Amino acid sequence: MRLTVLSDYSLRVLMYLGTHDDRLCTIAEIAQSYGISENHLMKVVNRLGQCGFVETMRGRGGGLRLGREAKTITIGEVLRATEDDFQLVECFGEDSMCRISEPCRLKQALRRALKAYFAELDSWTLADIVGNRKALSAILDHAPT
Repeated sequence: MRLTVLSDYSLRVLMYLGTHDDRLCTIAEIAQSYGISENHLMKVVNRLGQCGFVETMRGRGGGLRLGREAKTITIGEVLRATEDDFQLVECFGEDSMCRISEPCRLKQALRRALKAYFAELDSWTLADIVGNRKALSAILDHAPT
């Protein structure tokens, strides 16, 4: 399983904001820190705002900040909001054409694995993954221009 770019960038934005929660941040500075497109980040931030993870302030002196405390945002929650397909195999879908779906135990094993995956990610908060703020800031704040 591989995360989409939306999820990857969403986590990066949240990590940046969680590392810099003492001030408003801009899309431009986040894009520069990670070396990614501002246009793409605008779409990501829009989605994060719709989900309540990010709060945006428009106008002069505006910017972004976390919409909730970092300790209340779980990684599992972010991935559920940014990924649209956790159908690991065809038989997870309602219109499955798999001939062995009924007696097959693979589906059960994969469902349990997915449940364990989210249980682990739900145990990690944004605060947990930005707990090493100094090290993260040192890298993010000195990104090449």
